[in-house]
Order: sequence, then C-alpha cells, then structure tokens
Amino acid sequence: MSEEVPTTPAMPLAPGMLLERLKTQTEYALRCGALQSIPTDYEFVESDSIRFLVRILTNLTRKDEAQQEQAQKTAVSGKEFNPFLPYEEDLFVADISPTHLCLLNKYNVVEHHLLIITRAFEAQDTWLTLQDFEALAVCMAEFEGLAFYNGGKLAGASQRHKHLQIVPLPFGLGDARIPIEPELVKALAQSQGSIAQSSSFPFVHAIAPLEPQWLDSPTQAACHYLERYQRLLEAVGLSQDKESSQQSGAYNLLVAREWMFLIPRSRESFQSIAINSLGFAGALLVRNAEQMQFLKEVSPLTILQNVAYSHPKN
Repeated sequence: MSEEVPTTPAMPLAPGMLLERLKTQTEYALRCGALQSIPTDYEFVESDSIRFLVRILTNLTRKDEAQQEQAQKTAVSGKEFNPFLPYEEDLFVADISPTHLCLLNKYNVVEHHLLIITRAFEAQDTWLTLQDFEALAVCMAEFEGLAFYNGGKLAGASQRHKHLQIVPLPFGLGDARIPIEPELVKALAQSQGSIAQSSSFPFVHAIAPLEPQWLDSPTQAACHYLERYQRLLEAVGLSQDKESSQQSGAYNLLVAREWMFLIPRSRESFQSIAINSLGFAGALLVRNAEQMQFLKEVSPLTILQNVAYSHPKN
C-alpha cells in the first residue's frame, strides 16, 4: 500500500482564492523561516535575438546544507528521503484535487513558486496523467502562470516524488512575459494550429497550441492538455507504452494558457551548468561568476542544444 500525505487542509481552497492563499502563505512561511528564498543577481544575455534572463546565485549555503542533511537521512534510514511525505505543514498552500495538493517551493529563486504534488507517491520519471493535468488546470484557471515539469533526473528533477511546478506571470524581469515566448508564438502562427517547430531552436522540440477558454472547465481542459501532451511526445519520438507508466526518455514540458512546449533531454548539465525546464523558457541559473562568463562565451542556445538533442536549423 502506498503512503499518502495528510488530507486535512490548512485552509480549504475556494474558487478564485488560490493566488491570495499563495501570497498569504508565502508571507507566513517567510516570517517563520520555513520558506528560505535564495537571493540572486541577474543579467540579460542575448542569443540569436532571444534575450535570456540569467540569474546568478549569491548565497547557496542554505540549500547546500539541506542537500547534505537529506543525504545523511538517506544514509541512516537506507531509504531515499522524501520532503513531500510528509510535507512541511508551514509550506502547505491548498488542496487542489483528491489526488494533488500545493506546496511552496522551500528554496525558491522566483517569487511565489508553487509545487503541485501527488498525495500518494508517484515517481517523477513516469508519464503525466489525466489527474496530473486536471490539478494543473485548476491552478492555471486561478491565475496566469508558467507551468513546467522536469520529466526525470536528466531533465533537472531534484526530487523523485512527482510534482509539477508553476510560477505567476509575468515571469522574471524585462519586457517579455516569458523570454522564449515570442519564438513559440511565431512558430504557432506559421503552423496554422498544428504541432509546430521553431527554426530558431537548434534542438529537437515540439510546440502545441492551447485555448485559454478551455480553463473555464479544468476537467475539460485536462482532457485537451493530455491529448496535446501525447501528440507532442509522439512528435519528438518519445513513445508511450500503454502497459507501463515508465517514461521512455527524459524531457522538459512547459505550459502557458496559449501553448505547450516539450523538449527531450540527453543530459542534466553542460560544463557544470545544470538546466531544468526554466532554461528552455529563457531563464537560466548559474552558481558563480565563472559559470556566467562561460555561458556568455558559448551562448545560452548552445548550452540548451547540448543538453537536448541537436538538429540543424531549418
């Protein structure tokens, strides 16, 4: 029998209240020390007309200490430590569905970073399900955000327990709502509603159009999202075995109200610069000035190409 997290909510979620609940819980968690935001500086780095937002971490001590503590707990217990079973109550935001709930990201870089986790343990390298997309649609109907999923360790997943993530928009800083979005919109306009690819990206990927009005009914939106997700997987050559929930390969998935973007992954990092889904949104993270200089020398798109699967530009 699988373990389950407690089902009693700190505050039941009412329609239209998730963003307010997220802000309130963030303030509380900061005051009590449960939320330990990681400070960053930032620069914009242009690569083939895309203006990437690159954050440089200024203090990783807390997160490094937490990772060491997690490794010690795993060594002592003989079982991999799971921060979501049980979850930290001071980080609880809301119950979303019978299968999912929301927590704050304890070591957030982006403000109001929300995790959508399964109540019972499921592995992060299993395919997304209708229930996953329904929980996601509930959140996306509440506020405009960028959602993403790191499908497996090679895609940047740091925890084995299945969790989607969402950050409110506008994302980050600068003029663009999402740095990479103009290229996605352009590619979808040229594809006239079908699965698209962008000639600006030198890596294997696929883009699908979504309709914002689907979110009027999260249940119906979940059906549409699952269908588009499966079409994207097929487009990039990631086959789904109906007899198994196990992924056939790692990938990153990004979802806004208007589009879905999927990228297969070949490796977790390039020259010590780790990349997760947000890298493919145009937001990269480096640990120090040396990594920042390297990123500028080789270019963000080259780094993304090296952690994905290359293909020649059209």
